[in-house]
Amino acid sequence: MAKEIEWNERFNIGVEEVDKAHRRLFSVVRKLMELSEDEKRGRWVCEEAIKYFKSYTVKHFAQEEEYMRSIHYSGYEVHKRLHDVMRDKTIPALEKDLVESDYSREAMQHFVGISLGWLTGHILIEDRAITGRIPNRWNEVLPKDEIMAVEKVVSKTIMEVFKLDTRIVSDQYAGEDFGKSIFYRITYRSAKGRRIQVFLVLEEQLVLHKVGEMLDVNFKKVDKVVLDATKQLSQQMIKRMGMYFKFLRQFEFEKDHVLTAEQFEKEFESGYPRYSLLFDTGMGYFAFCLKVR
Repeated sequence: MAKEIEWNERFNIGVEEVDKAHRRLFSVVRKLMELSEDEKRGRWVCEEAIKYFKSYTVKHFAQEEEYMRSIHYSGYEVHKRLHDVMRDKTIPALEKDLVESDYSREAMQHFVGISLGWLTGHILIEDRAITGRIPNRWNEVLPKDEIMAVEKVVSKTIMEVFKLDTRIVSDQYAGEDFGKSIFYRITYRSAKGRRIQVFLVLEEQLVLHKVGEMLDVNFKKVDKVVLDATKQLSQQMIKRMGMYFKFLRQFEFEKDHVLTAEQFEKEFESGYPRYSLLFDTGMGYFAFCLKVR
């Protein structure tokens, strides 16, 4: 697994100071990956490695932002917002997950998976866009009050359906891999032919726990019963959201699909959702994404 995070020359954006920092970050994440796979690793070692990763990331963000200002980069505000979310929401939430789980293997995998996925996607798309090589993909960041309103509705719905408290991990979720999950897409259509797609990503451990609790069965793996129950729960969630989101009431169910991880990844390659949030439920991670067609 650690071989998969070797530095690749395609990550270079052509600015030596920035490229050097990115190479260092990959080296740190590689070390974290090795620690996450080593069941004998000590908690102190993990704490120190993560502390260094956080410190270096914050330092790098500041340097990168200074460079963007120096060249009067037009996408500065959007890019800085992505840095802010990672620094102020995602890393603290991942750290809290680690502490509360006593640095469990699952929490380490959450940290490494989200950090690696974010870092890779951010460098390949957003950082390369700084030099004009490609267009940035997060070309719009919604007002904070609008995002917070969506966050509250999704969090409230998770509580109503799953009976679980949540905390936000990211409100700019870019499809990062956080572990074995079910990827469920529901398409709705309005009378005027307009479509929206809702993607729900549910970590398998969350699904197995909640479906097992509902049916009083100790499920060890996702089977047809678990999958069908997950679909029903997901559709129930969207219906409940319609009580809070008036625009959802204009749409009727059209079709649904269970996607592979690769298919879900391609959805982000074709364009980022309008809303894309990642939550920690305490029992597993949960992502809510909404695309307008």
